[in-house]
Amino acid sequence: MTVPGDDCRVCGAGCRSLWSATLLQRQVRYFECDRCGYLQTEPPTWLDEAYSVSINHSDTGILARNQECAERVLVTLWLMGGLDQRVVDVAGGYGILVRLLRDAGVDAYWSDKYTQNLVARGFEDPGGPSFLATSFEAFEHFVHPVDELRQLLDRAGSVLCSTQLAPRETPAAGDWWYYGLEHGQHVGFFRRETLAYLSATLGVRVLSDGRAFHLFTRARTSELLWRQAMRHRRLLLRLARSRLVSRTQSDHEALARSPGPTAP
Repeated sequence: MTVPGDDCRVCGAGCRSLWSATLLQRQVRYFECDRCGYLQTEPPTWLDEAYSVSINHSDTGILARNQECAERVLVTLWLMGGLDQRVVDVAGGYGILVRLLRDAGVDAYWSDKYTQNLVARGFEDPGGPSFLATSFEAFEHFVHPVDELRQLLDRAGSVLCSTQLAPRETPAAGDWWYYGLEHGQHVGFFRRETLAYLSATLGVRVLSDGRAFHLFTRARTSELLWRQAMRHRRLLLRLARSRLVSRTQSDHEALARSPGPTAP
């Protein structure tokens, strides 16, 4: 049944009501769009509570995920000829990815509305254009995905992101861990059709591995080559790293010369 007023937050079509689930001790309705495949919660009114701790306590994969994402960024930059270009990591969390990229030699910067920069201090986003914007494990947090992606593309010619694509058969509330019912931060879930709608609406191409990693780009990069590069990224890392010089020591020297933050 299509429920008036619960329109898809991606394409605007009416959504079918699926079921309700217990999320942060409240009953929350979930909906599905038959036009673009998007799954969404009812309009989220609980986000202040959900983000009282921005990195949820069940995120035990944070370090391994950032290491994998750093590999994917390096290989993507290598494939696109952008190893010497600026990268901005949006929704960058504690700054782990930015520090890994700078240690590898990439001119990377941190940005996050909700989380304190702990390990990439001094390398906050200076603004201005970037070659690549990254946004890992953030799209499922976006309340208005079209607007959020448009803002990312205003900053960079390409956006590399991760979000788990929903299965073809919609999982029940308790059958898919990615709903994130224990923390309440995941409010929208994508399918390949949803990504295609986003790319067509915003006038860019989308390359996807069909599972979790996706590249929105204005470049003519081959999807086949990119997917193969992602699959064999560890074989290509040596090539990418050989063209870079680590910024670890130069960053240390620059920060040591700066006054740094003062104690409260």
